Amino acid sequence: MSLFARRRSAPGPSPSTRDTATALTTIEAGIAFGLRDERMPSRIPTLHFTVSVNGTWSLDGNAPPLHHAPDSLARIHLREQAARILRRHTVLAIPAAQDAVNAVIARPLTPEPWLTVHGMACLTVSDADRALAEEHLRRAQHGDLEREETRRRIGFLRAILSDPDQRTAWWIDQYPERLAEMELMTAAVKTVTPPRDSASGTVEEEVARFVDQLLAEMRTPQQREVFLRALTQTLSALGSNDLRAAAARWMPACAIRPGADVE
Repeated sequence: MSLFARRRSAPGPSPSTRDTATALTTIEAGIAFGLRDERMPSRIPTLHFTVSVNGTWSLDGNAPPLHHAPDSLARIHLREQAARILRRHTVLAIPAAQDAVNAVIARPLTPEPWLTVHGMACLTVSDADRALAEEHLRRAQHGDLEREETRRRIGFLRAILSDPDQRTAWWIDQYPERLAEMELMTAAVKTVTPPRDSASGTVEEEVARFVDQLLAEMRTPQQREVFLRALTQTLSALGSNDLRAAAARWMPACAIRPGADVE
């Protein structure tokens, strides 16, 4: 790893006013620097991008003396920005990672009020890191397939064991020599419920969204009480005593005054 630092001249006599003005004009126009072959971790910390950044920095009129090394601060800032972004990406998606980095560091950044810096990054990946990333991806995909197969088998067993007719037929088919144990099996699986229907889940999600919107519309305690009173009357008419009792517990301690504004 090497850093191309700004070349500094040897110490000498104090510059004249004209020389100082010329130097400041050059700085404000932007001074180039570079980062070469930086190793930065990816979304998988053990796998790294190799990053090169070409950048420039410049000072405004309120800059401190030059011995504060603004070129070093510019490098540190761009390095930290690039590393933070690359931790979200995999080394198998170099174009996406490179675009994400450049979308941030190509804009003028101000790590200090007196310093402006920006750059452009180029990413590469070593053959070893790429091979490790591909192996990691294969293992992750294999694990996903195994988990999906396990979920499928569990769903199948739930559907069978929660239905008395299918359960009996399945036990006779699987264990014809253990028919005497059927009663024990039936007692053991009596709490098994059928798998959730995906259509039912969709309906429940729609109801949940409706309730959220309904609650958002009730902006005052008076509106809430009017709604709860109407709800308890409806539940009473339907004969849902348990639900009516639960809704009644939400009623406020004091009733609203007749003619009160409920808007």
